[in-house]
Amino acid sequence: MSSKLKNFGLIGLGMVAGVVGSMQIDALAQKNASSSLPLDELRQMTDVFGLIKSDYVEPVDDRKLLTEAISGMVASLDPHSAYLDKKAFKELREGTQGKFVGLGIEVGMEDGYVKVISPIEDSPAYKAGLKAGDLITRLDTTPVKGMTLDEAVKRMRGEPNTKITLTVSRKDEDKPLFITIMRQEIRVQSVKAKMVEPGLAWVRVSQFQEPTVEDMAKKIAGLYAQDPNIKGLVLDLRNDPGGVLPGAIGVSAAFLPKDVPVVSTNGQLPDSKATFYARREFYGSRSFGDPLSKLPDAVKNVKMVVLVNSGSASASEIVAGALQDYKRATIMGTQTFGKGSVQTIRQLSPDTAVKLTTARYYTPNGRSIQGLGVVPDVMVNEYPDGDGLDALRLREADLPKHLTNDKSKEAEVTNKVNELEEEQRLAALDKKRKPLEFGSKDDFQLAQAVNFLKGLPVQVSKTRVVENKKEPSINDPEPTKGEK
Repeated sequence: MSSKLKNFGLIGLGMVAGVVGSMQIDALAQKNASSSLPLDELRQMTDVFGLIKSDYVEPVDDRKLLTEAISGMVASLDPHSAYLDKKAFKELREGTQGKFVGLGIEVGMEDGYVKVISPIEDSPAYKAGLKAGDLITRLDTTPVKGMTLDEAVKRMRGEPNTKITLTVSRKDEDKPLFITIMRQEIRVQSVKAKMVEPGLAWVRVSQFQEPTVEDMAKKIAGLYAQDPNIKGLVLDLRNDPGGVLPGAIGVSAAFLPKDVPVVSTNGQLPDSKATFYARREFYGSRSFGDPLSKLPDAVKNVKMVVLVNSGSASASEIVAGALQDYKRATIMGTQTFGKGSVQTIRQLSPDTAVKLTTARYYTPNGRSIQGLGVVPDVMVNEYPDGDGLDALRLREADLPKHLTNDKSKEAEVTNKVNELEEEQRLAALDKKRKPLEFGSKDDFQLAQAVNFLKGLPVQVSKTRVVENKKEPSINDPEPTKGEK
């Protein structure tokens, strides 16, 4: 691809493809006492600090210099580790609770500009008309060119009820667009649900937050109250970037037998070597009792399809991987993002923290999806004529310094669509389309999932995927009943 999304994030959330493994309030006290400190390098660091203080063209604040040094040190590890200053830490905590102040867009960098990957449903950006693929070239009067993504994100965030004007370049527009948006506290409803037709339900999880398990249980219970004879259920995880680990465990537990392993983790620390089961203690709740107790028994056996795409990451992949390993559901769509690592929040002070990658996670059958993703049982493109711009999306294996897959020597999945000719063809097709609303009558993948549940023919993709051939019994599961 001639230009790739170099990084991405949610305005106001501070994470997209992250699993927040735990929120630990203790100071960062995990040390390896047996390893000696590199004294020569530490002396060099203090020497450089002294040189900057004495020789730099203008005075530099000590605190700023040290903070930037910490930030750079953590960011050098992998794409998902980060130093969280006061503002970022506050936003992360708010984000996991399902609220944040901002515009409500998932963004990336392309050719030095901020690219809109997707506006969050019902957000100020969504209502203002921002579209996937828009390039933001100015923030108020300040050019974006030359900014880092983090700098641009900070400028777009702010206090509630303050305005920002974005200068937007759109492929099918000859002139720049000027879009003014009011920043607001956005409460993200992470679960939507409805009956798509008699006997067939659709449940969408857009992000895994603290309220997700409880919200999903209420929505599913409501669907069964509406139609007690549900014969098929579509769990929609497309473009779900992840979120809190207990949410993924709880969503999986809703459909799996009680007490079965859902996901395991492994890292350096003893507490990072763990197995998480489909039990109340592992998915938690903001209220007393088990939120899944609200679900009817039928939900454990209802025929299921899980929809995924290249935007399904981390916690989404935990759910898809677990349901696939137990052959509980047919996974349908396109290959997922491939983020198989767990991030833990270690608090440094009352207002700051480090988000640190502390473990890799594994599906119940021991698969690592790091850099590979989950391969659907049934490959279905986003549109009848192809996968559109979804085929050009960045994956974990495209990110600089990403962790390797410790379970497979097979090639990791990167974006193979790298010819300008193909990119232009897909972009031309995308211009003719309205923005896809998941769950709408124009949702082609959902229509194929419904066909599958009804035993009707499914229009499958001919897309080639990269699979972990080392464990064919895991990545090539037996066809689900009714699959052709």
